[in-house]
Amino acid sequence: MTGPKLNEAPVRVSGRRRVRVKEETTSFRARGRYLRVSAYKVREALDLIRGLDAERASETLRLSERDAATVVGKVLASAIANGEHHHEHPVSPEELYVSACYSDEGPTLKRWRPRARGRATRIRKRTCHITVIVSRMPEDELRERRSRQPGAADRRRRTAASRKAAARKEAAPVEEVEEVAEEAVAEEAVEGTEVAPATGDTPEAEVAAPAPEPEAEAEPEAAEDKEQDK
Repeated sequence: MTGPKLNEAPVRVSGRRRVRVKEETTSFRARGRYLRVSAYKVREALDLIRGLDAERASETLRLSERDAATVVGKVLASAIANGEHHHEHPVSPEELYVSACYSDEGPTLKRWRPRARGRATRIRKRTCHITVIVSRMPEDELRERRSRQPGAADRRRRTAASRKAAARKEAAPVEEVEEVAEEAVAEEAVEGTEVAPATGDTPEAEVAAPAPEPEAEAEPEAAEDKEQDK
């Protein structure tokens, strides 16, 4: 191939469209060579992340069901690390996006499998080279992102409000119990009832206690004493 690849030009996802980026920004590259997977399978995974933010691209590959996405995710992580730990112009991962990614075919390993009637069938074990390029977002897009993000003062205000709401929710049951107790005491004072002191006797002990003898049994004895006096 004589000219540059079409998928090597910087591309940015804008809404649902991929737009060519004309502004040149700082870019970082990572390559994986002689990987034991076909370039056809890798290109299907690369099409999912081309033009996306670095964080969103990593999440897309992590949730993908393709086996090639695991290999592409490692190359992407290496490219992000190159930008984050660059000695001259380090860039935060939040400011990076996948500007270009492509896969080239590597050498093919030839193997043979025996078949019927003494024949043999060739097995081709493909390899590929993966290249992922991450670039810094344009300045106008970075300014727009920062304007949408809440400031430190807003975060502190929301944190303080959430803490006050949690404290109010925790103190609400205690206040309700105190109000119920005050209402019960007020009702007793209005009705004029007195609370008897606790004796510690159980209802069973009260039932088992012997009842006092009635006074009617003492009347016959008094009648007998009067007859003796006469």
